[in-house]
Amino acid sequence: MSEADIFKVLADPTRRAVFERLATAEMTATELREGFAISQPAMSQHLAVLREAGLVSERREGRYVNYRIEPAGLAPLHGWLARHRAFWPQRIDQLKDLLKEMDQ
Repeated sequence: MSEADIFKVLADPTRRAVFERLATAEMTATELREGFAISQPAMSQHLAVLREAGLVSERREGRYVNYRIEPAGLAPLHGWLARHRAFWPQRIDQLKDLLKEMDQ
C-alpha cells in the first residue's frame, strides 16, 4: 500500500482514534467501541479498512477477536518522512531568519 493510501485511511478521525487506542494495548472490537458513538457494524468496517491497509492485525482467541497494531504497516510512511525530513530544517531556519528580520 502506498503512503497516500495510508494517509487516506488515517484521515478518518474515528479510524485514527482506533489506531491510536490500539497503540496502547491489544483490544477486542467491543473494547474499542467504548467511548465511541458508533455501532458495532461501523466499528467492524473501520477495523476492516485498517486491516486491509496493513495497519492492524487480528488474533483469534476462542470466539473473541483481538486487534493490535501492525508496525510494519507504517513502513511506507517512514520513507515519506525520510524524504521530507531533509527539507524542513532548512525551511525552518529560513523562517527563523525572516521572523528575526520582522522583529527588528
